[in-house]
Amino acid sequence: MLETAYYPSPFGVFEIKGSKHGIQSVQLKPDLKDPGVPAPPALADCVRQLSEYFSRQRDTFDLKLDLSDGSAFFQSVWAELLKVPYGHTTTYSALAAKIGDLKAVRAVGMANKHNPIAIIVPCHRCIAKSGELQGYFYGLDMKRKLLELENPMSFAEQGSLF
Repeated sequence: MLETAYYPSPFGVFEIKGSKHGIQSVQLKPDLKDPGVPAPPALADCVRQLSEYFSRQRDTFDLKLDLSDGSAFFQSVWAELLKVPYGHTTTYSALAAKIGDLKAVRAVGMANKHNPIAIIVPCHRCIAKSGELQGYFYGLDMKRKLLELENPMSFAEQGSLF
């Protein structure tokens, strides 16, 4: 049986779904207000770890994930994303190479787009080969802010000197 919890992040409320088998989804719900309901025991650790992540007190997640709803290909991409360290990025083409199909760059992008577990499966760490930010289902502004949170020296926006 799936349970639901909510985490009010700096970007809005994330809805978390999962069970004793693991976290199945973490999705931003921009129009949702935090209902202020305590997280069920199976999801409380996820809420705590997200809070630590957003307050820069956690750089790795230690949660059981249930990615069984994705295709075998999507699951292979998500497994590679989980290996991208905090504060680092990879490219769509590098992920395609790691899963053994250099021609699968667009398919890797689709797997990122359909990632059900935002933040924890860090598809925001995947960028274009050129170094530019590309394709994030919550927008490039949020992608930049997540990368800046993880690595302020590399991803902070430049301010004006004059």
